[in-house]
Amino acid sequence: MIPVSASLALLLPAIEPPVDPDRGEAQRWAAEELSKQQYASAKPSWIGEVWNQFVDWLRSLNGDSMGGANIGVPLIGVLAVVLIVVAVMVVRPRLNARKKASAKVFDGEPTVDADTFRARASAAASREDWQTAVVEQFRAVVRSAEDRAVIDVQAGRTADEAAAQLGRAFGDASSRLEEAARIFDGVKYGKATATASDHAAVLSLDTGLSAMKPDFAGQSANGLAVPR
Repeated sequence: MIPVSASLALLLPAIEPPVDPDRGEAQRWAAEELSKQQYASAKPSWIGEVWNQFVDWLRSLNGDSMGGANIGVPLIGVLAVVLIVVAVMVVRPRLNARKKASAKVFDGEPTVDADTFRARASAAASREDWQTAVVEQFRAVVRSAEDRAVIDVQAGRTADEAAAQLGRAFGDASSRLEEAARIFDGVKYGKATATASDHAAVLSLDTGLSAMKPDFAGQSANGLAVPR
């Protein structure tokens, strides 16, 4: 009969002995983990306050305040793990939100002109389909700018990119362009419900830009057509 100890050794050959860091090593692990860029770039202010206080407390342990008591090592380890878990839970949703891309303005149809998009928006608004009305009206804004050679025709242009490029051409309307792009993205992602006022805002923007002359004053020409 095989001894119990030998059986365990055969069944669990890859298990390593538990890590038992000393106080200095536990401090170093916690500091290295929470100093990573993703925590520094995305953590909210209260995490920063907690982290600073935690670091100060760890530094205080280098003195004789705990007199070398063994309770210091497990306490540091537990607190470090708790703080890391909290930071990950708070930071990860923020990082994921940042990765979310803006919706593309056009789903093909390169030959459709601005007036066609406006007609579609008007028809949708007449039946109170505000989702479609907002999308088609914003497309009219972008296609009109392309037709006027204010911005270059660009496949795959997103709403955020369009708003940024048009904001450089029409500085006075930059904030309204950003808001229109936000409304468009919300509707295209299917998580926002458009309203009549949303469509009215994009329609007003479209009408205003159509009557406005681009200035390009002091702005980068990246993404913009050369004014003629």
